[in-house]
Amino acid sequence: MRQQPEQQAPPVQRLRIRYAKRGRLRFTSHRDFSRAFERAVARARIPVAYSSGFNPHPRISYAGAAPTGAASEAEYVELALREVVDPVATKSALDEVMPDGLDLLDVVDTATSPKGALADLLTGSEWIIDLPTAPEDAAAAVEAFLGAEEVIVERMTKKGMREFDARGAVVRLGSAPREGGSRLELLLKHGTPSVRPDDIVTGLERIGGLKVGPEHGGLPLLTRLSQGIFDEESGTIADPLH
Repeated sequence: MRQQPEQQAPPVQRLRIRYAKRGRLRFTSHRDFSRAFERAVARARIPVAYSSGFNPHPRISYAGAAPTGAASEAEYVELALREVVDPVATKSALDEVMPDGLDLLDVVDTATSPKGALADLLTGSEWIIDLPTAPEDAAAAVEAFLGAEEVIVERMTKKGMREFDARGAVVRLGSAPREGGSRLELLLKHGTPSVRPDDIVTGLERIGGLKVGPEHGGLPLLTRLSQGIFDEESGTIADPLH
């Protein structure tokens, strides 16, 4: 009979971490980040807990990752540990071995965080989208988008091409001039399927006639400013770590 694998002890502490993707590291995929983070955990000698079974793996959970190519100031990961550590010292140790551009912003014990699974706390996000589009054209596209009852877009998912309404996820959307084009300010509430800022750009192209892409001066640049608990009454995003 095949020998049963060793059963690992349950974690004694969990840390939640907020990190940023900046500069050229905005093009890091979620898989690339997870590999870099696991190497950093090993190099920093963080006592990460492992799963049981024939192929134990570090107990690291990722939630709400931004699309590849998007910069972000609000990416989250949860780390289960086999020993109790100081969150401040852990942040310092990981900071020393993380690549420049993948920057740790906050590390907290889950005992001091809002209750619930991390993924369930990420119910809204704020973005800016920089476009090479003339301000008047961007404003007209936004007006058309907000005036529509629904805006159907398509995106390839793991289950194939899917159609969904991008309009229903938008809480706020506005445009303003910037040097070289326009800036959109966007507040999204998360749902199923999850609507991303690139879906909003697709909707603006489809219903508002927005023109983006290399042939129109460049691609949109997406940056997530915050992500957390969306409050319906105030229309604000609360910090999921504190």
